[in-house]
Amino acid sequence: MSSSGLPRFVRRHPVLLAVATALVILVLLFDWNWFRAPLERYISQKTQREFKISDLHVDLGFIPTIRMRDVYFSNADWSPQHEAMAKIEMLEFSVSLRDLPEKILIPRVALTKPDLVFERLPDDRKNWILAEPSETTPSKLRISTLSVDHGRLRYLDHGEPFELDVQGSTFDPATQEKVKDADAPPSNVRYTTQYKFSGKYHDAAFSGTALTGEVLSFQESGIPFPLKGSLVAGTTKVEVEGTIADAANISAIDTRLYIEGQTLANLYPFLLLPLPASPPYRLKGHLVLKGNQYTMDDLAGKIGSTDVTGKARYTDRKPRPLLEAELHSKLLNMADLGPMIGVQTKGSGGKPAISQAETRTRPAAKAKEKAVDPNHILPAGSFDGSRLQKIDAEASLVALKLVVPKALPLESLRASLSLHDAILKLTQLDFGFAGGTIASQAVLDAREPTIKSDVKVNLRRVRLDRLVPESPTIAQGAGYVGATLQLKGTGNSIADAAAKADGRIAATIANGRISNLMDAASGLQGGKVLQLLVGGDRLITVNCGGMVFDVKGGRGTSTLFVVDTEQTQILGTGGFDLEHERFDITVAPKPKSPGVLSLRTPVRLHGTFKQPDFEVVKGPLLARIGGALALAATGPLAALVPLIETGPGEETNCGAVRREVGTARAQATPREKRK
Repeated sequence: MSSSGLPRFVRRHPVLLAVATALVILVLLFDWNWFRAPLERYISQKTQREFKISDLHVDLGFIPTIRMRDVYFSNADWSPQHEAMAKIEMLEFSVSLRDLPEKILIPRVALTKPDLVFERLPDDRKNWILAEPSETTPSKLRISTLSVDHGRLRYLDHGEPFELDVQGSTFDPATQEKVKDADAPPSNVRYTTQYKFSGKYHDAAFSGTALTGEVLSFQESGIPFPLKGSLVAGTTKVEVEGTIADAANISAIDTRLYIEGQTLANLYPFLLLPLPASPPYRLKGHLVLKGNQYTMDDLAGKIGSTDVTGKARYTDRKPRPLLEAELHSKLLNMADLGPMIGVQTKGSGGKPAISQAETRTRPAAKAKEKAVDPNHILPAGSFDGSRLQKIDAEASLVALKLVVPKALPLESLRASLSLHDAILKLTQLDFGFAGGTIASQAVLDAREPTIKSDVKVNLRRVRLDRLVPESPTIAQGAGYVGATLQLKGTGNSIADAAAKADGRIAATIANGRISNLMDAASGLQGGKVLQLLVGGDRLITVNCGGMVFDVKGGRGTSTLFVVDTEQTQILGTGGFDLEHERFDITVAPKPKSPGVLSLRTPVRLHGTFKQPDFEVVKGPLLARIGGALALAATGPLAALVPLIETGPGEETNCGAVRREVGTARAQATPREKRK
């Protein structure tokens, strides 16, 4: 418009010009505090809570920015807390107009000296939702980024339960650098805010610190922010360093993780993962979250004295999350697996650790007393079946070498399990054992308060020579031992399930050869023993051997007990009691050929599993000794007559034995012969 045209425009449109001029003056001189009182009344009436501010200012634009001073917002009347929900010295935030009315998107919030109290009730009401107190629908409010300067936040979840108290403050990295020792490494300038926090989660207390950048991504931003922090919860310590996106509802994680503690089971209140009891552990790895899946790569560390490497994955899904793990160990100490199957760990002074929670009721105290009873072998530590109802799992473990007591010839381990719908299937638990394998399978049904168990164990091609310690005076045995065990029971510990177990146990030997000296000693043939000690020992063939026990209500009764060699038939009777861990078996050796200096008599094996004992059945033995003494009065040679064995032992029907032991025979037969 030319200079001459402007006066004409003014003359033609005086009203329009006046309005435009008034708008310019209004924008320049407008005081947003004129709206402060109406805004306070509106929010107070809408939320039925008191809302006050001392100053209001707005910067207009496509994304307007609002600043408020001395903000006060009272808590909901249903809150058990009497203090205000929010007191903030300065509140500054922006609003995305293009996202209205579908949601209220706040791209940025800056708080100066805030004091906030957030609460959630068991019915999911939240005091930070700006709606009617009775409204329980999800809020439309979304906050993308948040920065805090010297503030405090308390979060109380009355349903979980969960308590959190966070105090945050900003700092200048350059200033922090000056106060550090000159030889110390420089700090990372990306950390400008420090948060100190403490709280409780399911009665488990925790505390820690975290360093972040100036701004946290909060909701629906997907923008990662740096994080370096540590957490202590009882004996558990966690350290992380990396990046996280959306602090309120985490959408991405990429961090290095270090964790250590007294037992993995203590992580349950925080992760809701039914991890087993374990010795003290130290683990590290690379934790990544994408979508609803957490992955832990480069997992490495120790559980007790056992080294562990591998990877794991956790998928958050409905109705239960899924945990997957592949673990490897070069050297696994079997003592470290004890707590996982109910064997008690040691506390201070080497005594079993007992907590107040474990003994606060009479049944709990009784169970704990049984669990730490040194006279028991079967683990009595209780499993919490309800934990198996909260997660699904697929896991495997391969250990190349085992550390075990010298008397136990275990060599390696392969295990895999599957947990779905509260049914745990141990699809493989294979131990390398004395040149053969102990192959086990088990099913634990935890859908009811009392766990139902179904256990199958096969002893496959175990070498007899590795079961018997080497001796320079006794010939080394040979052959293969096989056995099958199938038991079903109910109980929340191995001891309880065994005490109520029903099933069958069978064992046999194939291609067996044992020491001639041991065979003679088993029959108390003194003359033959002397001959062998002078002339040398040799191996004799085992024609067949088998043992079968029927188990009912935890009590096993022998239906077959025989070992048949070239020279002796050994028969046995008796049984065992799994509840009281006792056994009582009588073995009667019957030599097949005549012998001199024989005191053949049954031998009784009895006692507890922990302290076995034996004794010679005195009746037959005393009769022979008495006869020898009576004849000694007539002449020295006559005294030998009662000690002469006439050989009443019969040949065993080995075909019947093999049929009776059933599948145990297949487990003992070498592969080559079976082919």
